[in-house]
Amino acid sequence: MRKFLKYFVLPLFILSLIAASIATYYAYNWSKTPVTLTDSVYDFHIKRGDTLRSVAGMLEKEGILKHADLLVLYGRYTAQDRKIKAGAYEIKTGDTPLDVLERIASGDMSQRRIALIEGHTTKQFIERIQANPDITVTLDATKPEELLAKLNSPYTALEGIFYPDTYVFIPGDTDFDILRRAYAQSQSHLQAAWDSRDPSLPYKNPYELLIMASIVEKETGLATDRDAIAGVFTNRLKANMLLQTDPTVIYGMGDKYQGRIRKVDLQTDTPWNTYTRAGLPPTPIANPGLAALTAASQPAQHGYYYFVSRGDGSSEFAENLQQHNRNVRRFILKKGTR
Repeated sequence: MRKFLKYFVLPLFILSLIAASIATYYAYNWSKTPVTLTDSVYDFHIKRGDTLRSVAGMLEKEGILKHADLLVLYGRYTAQDRKIKAGAYEIKTGDTPLDVLERIASGDMSQRRIALIEGHTTKQFIERIQANPDITVTLDATKPEELLAKLNSPYTALEGIFYPDTYVFIPGDTDFDILRRAYAQSQSHLQAAWDSRDPSLPYKNPYELLIMASIVEKETGLATDRDAIAGVFTNRLKANMLLQTDPTVIYGMGDKYQGRIRKVDLQTDTPWNTYTRAGLPPTPIANPGLAALTAASQPAQHGYYYFVSRGDGSSEFAENLQQHNRNVRRFILKKGTR
């Protein structure tokens, strides 16, 4: 028996220790060696129902992870295999297999950003969102009533009701996810503007303030003129004067607008033509930002009823038509003053 232990069992035990040591050393090196990437970042998705084995197998098949079984064994040992969360993830240069496991088990999902620009229309917003390859398209842009219903919105039009901002999202989020958040932000900012408004303003409700903010957004070439321009339009409303603002005409023209407004366009009636119709148009003409909402709710107090572009983004203001005509000759017709 002693000879058996000496010549068979003991050497086998020693060999097992050596093998275990080699395996441990190999596994340790594997856990500390960065995965293989051809680019600085690799994006991948985990679907609901995916297991650690299926994810590890996919990464091995893509040539990113070596020895997927080791990751599965480690995940089982640490119970992280039961914490895998569906979503979009990134693997970055320098990540080890254990970094990848920690990320997908903790739900540290990758993020993207999309900027919705002040003064753009809702049509432009939706086109920009749906063109993003990381956003899942679920909405039919030709059926605005369906989106309004999903938003549980009291409005009858989509224009102007989405807040322009930069939105962070996870790849795979839907177009409705982004628009729902933009709508909520818009309603919050609009209510705040309404609550802080000048009580003398001629608005019947927050929606009319929103309409005015959209006009101010489109008319403003210089931020410092925004409050004064808002003051011109509120002065006109109070005096029952036509607003006569070109951006509303352009909006009413739709696809017919080709870069310039002709006299006939100013004379062609549409619901948004403020040269032919008194008061505010029926809907906003764009999605206004916070500064435009603030200007519409707290416009500058002055005696101006007219303004004209100086050609450098700023505006020249006038109290009466005579002054305005002089400004038009000076800055638009370039005939100087008389």
